[in-house]
Amino acid sequence: MPKKNLAILLVVASAMLLATVPVGAQSSQSLPGAGSQPTAAGDQDIQMLREDIRAQRKQITAANMPLTPDEATKFWPIYDQYRAVAAKNGDERWQLIKDYATNYQTMTDAQAQDYIKRSSENDQKVIALRMKYVPMFEKVISAKKTALFCQIDRRIDMMVNLQLASQIPMVDAK
Repeated sequence: MPKKNLAILLVVASAMLLATVPVGAQSSQSLPGAGSQPTAAGDQDIQMLREDIRAQRKQITAANMPLTPDEATKFWPIYDQYRAVAAKNGDERWQLIKDYATNYQTMTDAQAQDYIKRSSENDQKVIALRMKYVPMFEKVISAKKTALFCQIDRRIDMMVNLQLASQIPMVDAK
């Protein structure tokens, strides 16, 4: 049953994200707002979306983590701390997307190299953060439950990244 719950919740979260991400492109060759920074209203919309995703992430995690009451009391404060730090990585990713949107149509080779570097660094920070928290989680839940948490967290990240990738056009290398 937990696998079924996870799949259903991921599909619902995925559909909600796909329907609401305003940084998307109508085709693979155009990016709305390319050449200009998103508006403050757009930033507020994204902030609200990110808060919704964080809440959904916690619901998905809770629905799929078989925690005893004692484990839950200890797990959730660490989880909240972990997600607060992870949100900073999300801030960096959002800034990267905004910079990409600004420079998409006029991207230079130097900007492309910077994009590659910053994107890779952000990915590495996400992995490093997860690994930093593994021992903290293992102090309050078993290694198996920690592994399950890491799988859930990673799958949610992959779903979000897939949705973003489907909405952001590829670099025009012509």
